[in-house]
Amino acid sequence: DHPELVSADSPTHRIGGEPLKNFEKYTHRQRMMSLQDCFGDDEARAWFNRISKLDTRVASAEYWVDSKKDGLACALHYVDGLLIRAITRGDGHIGEVVTENIKTIASIPLRLQNHAFASGFTEVRGEIVMYKADFEKLNVERIEQGLEPFMNPRNLAAGTIRQLDSKLVAARSLKFHPYDLLRESSIEVPTNQAAYQFLSELGFAMNTEAHKEKTINSVLKFAKIFSEQREQLPFHTDGLVVKLNNRVLQADLGSVGKNPRGAFAYKYPAEQATTVVKDIVISIGRTGAATPVAVFDPVVVAGTTVQHASLHNADEIERKDIRIGDTVIIFKAGDIIPQVESVIKELRPKTAKRWFMETELEKQFPGEDFTRPEGEAVYRLKGATGTILLKRALQHFASRGALDIDTLGEKNVNALVDAGLVKDIADIYTLTKNQVVQLDRFAELSAEKLVTAIQAVKNPTLARFLFGLGIRHVGSQTAIDLAATFKRLDSIGTATLEELQAVEGVGAIVADSIYLWFDEEDNQQLLAKFRGLGVWPQEVTETGGKLTGKKFVVTGSLETMSRDEAAEKIRSAGGTFQSSLGKDTDYLVVGANVGTNKLAKAKAYGTTQINEQEFLKVLA
Repeated sequence: DHPELVSADSPTHRIGGEPLKNFEKYTHRQRMMSLQDCFGDDEARAWFNRISKLDTRVASAEYWVDSKKDGLACALHYVDGLLIRAITRGDGHIGEVVTENIKTIASIPLRLQNHAFASGFTEVRGEIVMYKADFEKLNVERIEQGLEPFMNPRNLAAGTIRQLDSKLVAARSLKFHPYDLLRESSIEVPTNQAAYQFLSELGFAMNTEAHKEKTINSVLKFAKIFSEQREQLPFHTDGLVVKLNNRVLQADLGSVGKNPRGAFAYKYPAEQATTVVKDIVISIGRTGAATPVAVFDPVVVAGTTVQHASLHNADEIERKDIRIGDTVIIFKAGDIIPQVESVIKELRPKTAKRWFMETELEKQFPGEDFTRPEGEAVYRLKGATGTILLKRALQHFASRGALDIDTLGEKNVNALVDAGLVKDIADIYTLTKNQVVQLDRFAELSAEKLVTAIQAVKNPTLARFLFGLGIRHVGSQTAIDLAATFKRLDSIGTATLEELQAVEGVGAIVADSIYLWFDEEDNQQLLAKFRGLGVWPQEVTETGGKLTGKKFVVTGSLETMSRDEAAEKIRSAGGTFQSSLGKDTDYLVVGANVGTNKLAKAKAYGTTQINEQEFLKVLA
């Protein structure tokens, strides 16, 4: 309402703004250099010998050592302490301005803390990374939504920063680790150790593993120790950054091409292992995607035992010429996801068997019909009548995030489908006690309980029903956003692509997926069947409840209900449930095992904090 009141360092920038049309180019004030890689002690000593011949001061020089992050390099410009610009490294000379995206990263100060360097021009350079835990959490969520998992945190971090929509960046947990500080006068920052100290005083979180070493021998000794320690770090690192601590000496040595002479990267080789491909099986995802998976003799890679790895698609198998019986080199992409790097063809036995996707689909899933859409590399189970896809679709429809039919778990789903009682997800509403009790798994009581539980959810909320339909790319939050916008299922089904894309969090790909789902004749027949059985989601209405206009965030675990149940109670009373704390949040519900970040943020925002008992009183 009052845009003139928004300051450049307002916390509102953390949640993202309007999407950009493109990124502007920007020429760096000083070139962002790369580092020479040294693999092992011999190459590191060779570097030391070369620069020792160029300057006698090197013999007595000290070194500043830090972990080498596997992320995206970025430069931040501050004028009189205020962040005015953020630029990607680009080619070192010219990068792209990504200021709006950078502002959503909480570890980057929008205004520097009170310090002498908070006046004039200050440039901070660092690495944008995604932590292991955040990466794994995001991939779990994508798999639950039927989406392909991301391959590694580095590519994800880089790709995220180059998104034109800063709200997408805000939704992903990125961190900024600074490694350099530049001022108008170089004498203001005499050593790299001083740079780190000043950065800490300015409000940046610094790496605890950064420290000073007195000789090249002590650097190499630490490199051996760090080789084992690095696995325990929350982020991925493939080595160490080693710099001469004296920045005057470092500058005097100059550079060769894009590499400064006074620094190098001590790199550890990617951990690999060899194993034998015992078999290649096909996994069918919730959306019907057929993914070939290699089964190995067990082998330890990067600290864990690996027995299988995705081969992605038929084209990848053909490109790498992977056969059953082959000895292969495997590694972990981003130290997490097992991957096959290559085949050792010299060890290929005469009995090695070539593998063909279409042949194996027929063999492993007889009677099922698969198709490979034009322009895609993935085969998909055709239609919604295949028993494998039907079982997954029905499990999803009955899951907690969807209709929450707790008596309809995997084993009961399999029994119903295998007995021919269920041909599509709508058929569960035609089941009778007499039909169910005939199955081996059921007695009178359990059969009645199942039928009663199903009939109890004939009119679910629109968001739950929409999520339960299993539309590709539509997760639980997207379903909530669609329901809040369109109010009725019919309105979503008749919406244009432009109307769908206007919903927050719905981009072109998601909009296409929704539009095509409702346009498909099989799905139209399914919805007609639901309606004919009296099964239809509730229309979203303004409840006018006691919590209307109030916004809640729940942190920690609650004793009396799950977080999903708390969210539903809030919404049913007219309130808004938020996944993250914002300046507009009215209440932070604090459960057990709570971290300090949200509590500190709530205190800074002036958000009212209540415990579970107080929350129950608010709901009453």
